[in-house]
Amino acid sequence: MAAVAEAKTPTAEVQALFQAHHAQVFRTAYRVTGSASDAEDVLQTVFVRLLERRSGDAIADPASYLCQAAVNAALDALRTRQRMPHLSLESCAGYVRATGPEPDRLQRAVELREALRRALAELSPKAAEIFVLRHLEGYSYLQIARLVGASLSNVAVTLHRTCRQLRQQLRSFQGGLS
Repeated sequence: MAAVAEAKTPTAEVQALFQAHHAQVFRTAYRVTGSASDAEDVLQTVFVRLLERRSGDAIADPASYLCQAAVNAALDALRTRQRMPHLSLESCAGYVRATGPEPDRLQRAVELREALRRALAELSPKAAEIFVLRHLEGYSYLQIARLVGASLSNVAVTLHRTCRQLRQQLRSFQGGLS
């Protein structure tokens, strides 16, 4: 008699995905939010949402799907933080520990990171997602096009416009972080 493979329950599948991908989801969220606390919240949100998905909806590429979900949830967290700002300990740590002539440079880097996060929160969700996938996660244009269901040219145009908009918003930082 042939062995019958036991079907995984949705909870078991999510647990397996969590074990395999939780570090990637956390890293992605942390890169976007700059906060370990927010990244943990995003991690939880992504996997809770995964549990709430209807079973039968297969995920073709779990790593890409979870990365995209982390980016979206992290951007949501940034937008929420924008409405209710708070000072993150992580964002100040480098400045507080710095000594000598470097505190100004480190403070400027912290300010730039926070300004970029605020600017990302103001972008359209699609533009922010495409920017993060390309510049923070390192996905190729083709991979991004497949992930977001857009044409290659649409991804390229969106990235070009988004970068131009972000450069304009962050122009006060140009040349200050050599």
